[in-house]
Amino acid sequence: MSHGPRSGLAAVSSALLAMSRHLEVRDVLKTIVASARELLDAQYAALGVPDDHGGFAQFVVDGVSDEQWRAIGPLPRQHGILAAMLQEARVERLADVRKDPRFEGWPSAHPDMSDFLGLPIRDGDEVIGALFLANKNCPKQEGSCGFTEEDEELLGILAQHAAIALTNARLYERSRELTIAEERSRLAHELHDAVSQKLFSLRLTAQAAARLVDRDPARAKGELHQVAVLAAEAADELRAAVVELRPAALDEDGLVATLRTQIQVLDRAHTARVTFAARGIRALPAAQEEAVLRVAQEALHNALRHSGADHVDVTLDRNGTGAVLRVTDDGRGFDPRAVRRAGRHLGLVSMRDRASGVGGRLTVESAPGKGTAIEMEVPGG
Repeated sequence: MSHGPRSGLAAVSSALLAMSRHLEVRDVLKTIVASARELLDAQYAALGVPDDHGGFAQFVVDGVSDEQWRAIGPLPRQHGILAAMLQEARVERLADVRKDPRFEGWPSAHPDMSDFLGLPIRDGDEVIGALFLANKNCPKQEGSCGFTEEDEELLGILAQHAAIALTNARLYERSRELTIAEERSRLAHELHDAVSQKLFSLRLTAQAAARLVDRDPARAKGELHQVAVLAAEAADELRAAVVELRPAALDEDGLVATLRTQIQVLDRAHTARVTFAARGIRALPAAQEEAVLRVAQEALHNALRHSGADHVDVTLDRNGTGAVLRVTDDGRGFDPRAVRRAGRHLGLVSMRDRASGVGGRLTVESAPGKGTAIEMEVPGG
């Protein structure tokens, strides 16, 4: 093994601490994989969580670029070595996985692998995942295996703690799902009460306008103006309730992919050119990712609906362990002080609340005729 006992113990300790910092399942999976690859000095690492249909519900890799991963294609099925590990729940340490009789090949874009170490992650009698490493970074002689018994022992220790971290993360997410379900129920009641009242008022006002349109056009015009006000209030309340719900795309695709997809849709739907660039971004805790997405959505809504901009640019850059979101437009701009005095906030209050709620900060730069720049900084995990 490439580590001495002292450095090996320090590396294990560091890996276990890293796993304990996260509560989201996706974050835990990524941390386990990255920790395993670093700990055993391997070129590739992966962790698969099986589903009930012969495939993997989740499959996280480390050492493979995003471009490579997209080229490889769909998540792997449970066959060959992977199936043996999950079904027989035993360790597999191979000098060359390609020479094993159970090996069934891989997609053309898949990186070439030789020495292999894999073991199941167990919670009691249940196999809740499988951890794989390939291509140990050490000189290899013909017929020798890159991974050693000591590597296997270390990975076993990591897998035991990974099982605890993964189980805790699942319990946390189930608890959060129950909380979200309760919150959805609360929002549904609030939405029903608030919007129903607004729609009832809107209907009565529209009926009054219809009766007045022939005999008193001036009053009818006033009633129609009130219809527009009530409709706008109902739309605002509906939107405020909807944005409280966490989008599923964040859990499935992550922040960068979700933002990119939404911005591509906005670019096609509006005359303004909307662009997006992400640089060096690592996965953030779920609360931070949701806050960044919501602020980006609010800022984009303002820019596309109110600013008259020709160009709107969104950037997301790494900032230490956190990130910086910046949404800029070349629109008509505004005076933030005048907006506050007029009681119109353009969503600025909610954006600041979202930023501060995750330990971040939001700044707004704008002036009439000078466009607008909204910047949000959030810490990492």
